[in-house]
Amino acid sequence: MGSMGEPEIPYVDVLLVGAGFASYTLLNRLRRLGLSVSIYEKGSASGGIWLFDKELWEDFTFKERYAGWPELRRYFKHIEKKWDVEKHVEYHKHVDGAKFDENKHQWLVDCSDGSEIYCRWFIPCIGFASRRYTPPVPGLSNFRGDVYHTAVWPQHGVNLKGKRVAQIGTGASGIQVAQEIGDSVKHLSLFMRTPNYCLPMNQRKLDPNEEEKKKANGDYEKAFNDCRKTFAGFTYDFVDRNTFDDTPEQREKFFHKLMIEEGGFRFWLNTYKDMLFDQAANDEAYKFWRKSVLKRIKDPEKQRLLAPENPPHPWGTKRPSLEQRFYEVVDQDHVDIIDVNVTPIEDVTETGLKTKNGHIEFDVLVLATGFDSVTGSLAQLNIQGINGGTIADHWKNGLKTSMGIAMPEFP
Repeated sequence: MGSMGEPEIPYVDVLLVGAGFASYTLLNRLRRLGLSVSIYEKGSASGGIWLFDKELWEDFTFKERYAGWPELRRYFKHIEKKWDVEKHVEYHKHVDGAKFDENKHQWLVDCSDGSEIYCRWFIPCIGFASRRYTPPVPGLSNFRGDVYHTAVWPQHGVNLKGKRVAQIGTGASGIQVAQEIGDSVKHLSLFMRTPNYCLPMNQRKLDPNEEEKKKANGDYEKAFNDCRKTFAGFTYDFVDRNTFDDTPEQREKFFHKLMIEEGGFRFWLNTYKDMLFDQAANDEAYKFWRKSVLKRIKDPEKQRLLAPENPPHPWGTKRPSLEQRFYEVVDQDHVDIIDVNVTPIEDVTETGLKTKNGHIEFDVLVLATGFDSVTGSLAQLNIQGINGGTIADHWKNGLKTSMGIAMPEFP
């Protein structure tokens, strides 16, 4: 009997990696050009950073000013139905790497399940923060309790009531976790490297009738158009005056309006036009921010750690995080803040963490350490260049791209 030949490797014009909004937007445009397009998604459902198209938002309204993951999932389901995209998506499809076939002038993409596919255009839409970062803490595998990384937090939630919790990291996800679990845990130890310049979120429910009026009046379209013109891609921009054009009283009133009344990122990106470019102006912003935070913290040591008199870096040069009641939560007696610059973590044991000040026992470890962002997402894939080496190899001595959208040796 003759043996069966190798199965033919399938082909698609464009392979998109990751079922987020970038892939969905590209899919919708590319298939209109008559191209065959597939999306490989390693997870069980779509997700990612959202982008709005009129034919999507005209019959969809978010319920909150800042959407949580259930709201974003609801929006994704709306997109999948409206654009009929699921027939193009394969879930649980993990792309491991790709190699350019110079004879075919196509990319050969391989997946962790052993399958392969050829494509003319290979477009990873995996975002700038898809590879989680786990800190190189000695002995991390020794701990016998539960360990949760914020990048893969269980969607069913975690019951930490009455538990002793250690949390490493106070970035965006760390702020969220701390303010959510702080009231219910028995004890919380926050290991902090740099204080976070948090801003009030001012979360609120949206009035659906009001949102429909905005759509009818053209406010939505104006908002999206405004985002294409501003410094940071928001609907608002810096005001056309400098910090010291105003009197101290005017400045105080303006800062209060931005931070306290309106909230969100307006104190950062809707402020005086010289705030990010002049040290004296930046100092004024920090002073107001610090004064506002100190009003919410009673513990003098926590005041010193969370809002130091001398700022560790200029205000707004690192992204501030939005919070709802973070400072009130961590000001409680059962919450400790440990400065790892002074008291670094030396080792993880079976039952806790060891520092130079002693051993801290806890039941749960939370790693709020974020992502290997920007380059880490692409560099994690085994994408081979035509002259050998991966993207990670290509970037080992520094980031190199052509106009930010392509790389030499990677067609």
